[in-house]
Amino acid sequence: MLNNPKAEPAQHSISFYVIMGVALFAFIKTFTLLSPILLSFLLVLLLSFAINPVISRMRALTGGRKIPTGLVAAGLITVIALVGWSSLGPMKSSVIKISNAVPGYWENLQKPLIKMEQQAIIFEKKLQAEVSTEIAREERSEGKPETNPRMAASPPPKPSENAKSLRSRLNEMVQDLLGSFTAVAFNGAQILVVLITVFFGVVFMLMNPRPVFGAMLSLLPEEHHNKAVIVLQRIGKFVPGWAGATLLGMIIIGLLVFLLMWPIFGFMDALVLGLIAGLFEAIPFLGPIFSALPALLLGLGKGGMVPMWVLFAYAAVHALENNVILPFIMARGMKLHPLAVIFSMLLCMAAFGVLGLLVAAPLVAIVSIVHDELYRKRFLPSVTDVDLDRLAGIALDENPSAGKVI
Repeated sequence: MLNNPKAEPAQHSISFYVIMGVALFAFIKTFTLLSPILLSFLLVLLLSFAINPVISRMRALTGGRKIPTGLVAAGLITVIALVGWSSLGPMKSSVIKISNAVPGYWENLQKPLIKMEQQAIIFEKKLQAEVSTEIAREERSEGKPETNPRMAASPPPKPSENAKSLRSRLNEMVQDLLGSFTAVAFNGAQILVVLITVFFGVVFMLMNPRPVFGAMLSLLPEEHHNKAVIVLQRIGKFVPGWAGATLLGMIIIGLLVFLLMWPIFGFMDALVLGLIAGLFEAIPFLGPIFSALPALLLGLGKGGMVPMWVLFAYAAVHALENNVILPFIMARGMKLHPLAVIFSMLLCMAAFGVLGLLVAAPLVAIVSIVHDELYRKRFLPSVTDVDLDRLAGIALDENPSAGKVI
């Protein structure tokens, strides 16, 4: 039997590609049902990577993973319970204040719109009367029988007959917004189920992660195992740093908002606003905007210059976040291009819903790691970051002295 050292790769039959196409089609069709499962699994992996260094250090003292995992889970449950218990009362009072103030906001918003609508009707009546008078004058000058002005002047059209008024459009916009909130509330149970599943999934993963990672590696051909291990090692080094920096940023932003809102709204409302700002800090770019809305509603309820002070305070926190927290607290190796994060947010939100925003930033880093290990080392082995930056400058005509690419 002859051994061929350079055996040709096995050719797949047509049935193989047909099966792969059918499987891909079925996956796309069922993605809506599978997206919560995929998001839960992704969150379990990321959180397990983030907490694993703590479990590994505690494991050296206890000799196993179960006791450290139980201690971490118990500590997390305790913190969540204490935060929920301490913020339940203030949160309830703040929600009551906002709900009581909303009708007043709506009334103040509707009054100028109604006034504009009535002025438009009066102006239209006046314009029609002037046009009828001009028509009658022209008919008299031409010797034609005059048309009865009352017959010529048609009744002014109602706004609802020709075009929707600003007020009706605003009503529809508010109804659509309320419908969106209703849909979010309706899906709240599904989100809660996902979070509970993720919590228990992380606990069981941390107790014994080797079978899960072994199963993942078993899906790859043997010749790719080394590359896969390197990718997992790099992800395992990145995720804890990202999670720690994100948690530290959440704490700092929450404390800053709490301290700035305390003189304006008092201790209880400031505590709730600080918690909201800290939680939304986990969402890149959009988090500060979402967290400022409840503060603005409370500020509008107080009236005067309070809304302006609230805007100024949140703008100051946002500026401090962009110029101090992100550059100095976040690790240097975690620099992510804002455009990549924004597109990742859009993709994750379209694929997984609101909770998908939590994994947008780490997904960009994971894709970058996979690109470096699987694509760049194979197809761009001698190209450095300096080379790519130089080529980008030439493409943008920013560095013509560097020469032309041949």
